[in-house]
Amino acid sequence: MADNAFDVVILGGGSGGYACAFRAAELGLTVALIEKDKVGGTCLHRGCIPTKALLHAAEIADGARESEQFGVRATLEGIDMPGVNKYKDATISRLYKGLQGLVKARKVTYVEGYGKLVAPNVVEVDGAAYRGRNVVLATGSVPKSLPGLEIDGDRIITSDHALQLEHVPSSVIVLGGGVIGVEFASVWKSFGADVTIVEALPHLVPLEDESSSKLLERAFRRRGIKYELGNRFNGVERTDSGVKVSLADGKQIEADLMLVAVGRGPVSQGLGYEEAGVRTDRGYVIVDEYCRTSVPNVYAVGDLIPTLQLAHVGFAEGILVAEQIAGVATTPIDYDGVPRVTYSEPEVASVGLTEAKATEKYGEVETLVYDLGGNGRSQILKTQGSVKLVRQKDGPVVGIHMVGSRVGELIAEGQLIYNWEALPAEVAQLIHPHPTQSEALGEAHLALAGKPLHVHG
Repeated sequence: MADNAFDVVILGGGSGGYACAFRAAELGLTVALIEKDKVGGTCLHRGCIPTKALLHAAEIADGARESEQFGVRATLEGIDMPGVNKYKDATISRLYKGLQGLVKARKVTYVEGYGKLVAPNVVEVDGAAYRGRNVVLATGSVPKSLPGLEIDGDRIITSDHALQLEHVPSSVIVLGGGVIGVEFASVWKSFGADVTIVEALPHLVPLEDESSSKLLERAFRRRGIKYELGNRFNGVERTDSGVKVSLADGKQIEADLMLVAVGRGPVSQGLGYEEAGVRTDRGYVIVDEYCRTSVPNVYAVGDLIPTLQLAHVGFAEGILVAEQIAGVATTPIDYDGVPRVTYSEPEVASVGLTEAKATEKYGEVETLVYDLGGNGRSQILKTQGSVKLVRQKDGPVVGIHMVGSRVGELIAEGQLIYNWEALPAEVAQLIHPHPTQSEALGEAHLALAGKPLHVHG
């Protein structure tokens, strides 16, 4: 047993788990990282990386299809899905090898196998016990479905299946208009499919500022992506050629297949959490602001806890926990200050509060919308959208919301503005390089500071 005793035992090798392992090892702690599949978890193998590879392939397809408007004569002969998947898988493979190298370099003890919490300080893997002074639960999430909706992996699929398709379906119904749903809808439309999104709530990407949702809806309408908003899914039946979906208002839609993109649920069942005294709610492990569970020296991070389901949030939570265990002074994460990006075409990026939430919190707020029509680089790219700022009345900027091609690359500056509680006048003093899309952020803050440059009216 002495050989299997560690300062930290981590169950789950995804974003939160391996970030915790690396930081704990850097701080001189002995670490065991247990993973039943592959280090990197959902993000690397079934989430962030493969979906963004597909989205880049989709951007290339659109570039070929629309090249004449830039004076370039090109033709799109079609989408070679085996070739797309080869590119996607090669990207994953390179990153996976790099991650495996980091595990060895940090001298983390990597245990491959199915782990279960058998005591508050013991994880068992294939009959072997790994004892930790501290245990970190990081078992992630899996695609969810709806009650009575059976995923068959053929005509009714999840994002996991969608990433393995060897063909482009001629038509798709996407059930769910959140991040996962709109990203796959964007990919398939670029690849030539007929796409319809079904969303029970009134808008696409409903957690974003309403103005961003409306801009995305307008862009999708121009692209020919259809959507049913505020209309609940009522049922689906298989047909000879695919699926037929019934909606609450009686409408029926037929397609080759249906993607179920109604969110992701935590992986916590049958892992011994509740038996060890760890409190859960609807499968999520409940933690405090330092990711501490109800059991002393047991922590939980990533998609397993009810915080933002984003890889970079998992990284931050894993680092937070490792530093606490090592006795380093830590600050709880401000989840409003985490940048969020939907990588559709156009992209949606945000940080801070929506206008509605800011009004609820502060009472009176000021907003400003800067149209990308005034931004030279955006005109070169032929993208449309805006930068919207939400400001506490006479105070700092508390929300930044952007829509347009490539705006996800701008949100890092946005998080600095929000997290440093910057006043519009302070940001207005900064000089942004020309011509870049980053100027749109600068122009918006100039206007909000009362000295607009390239803004009409």
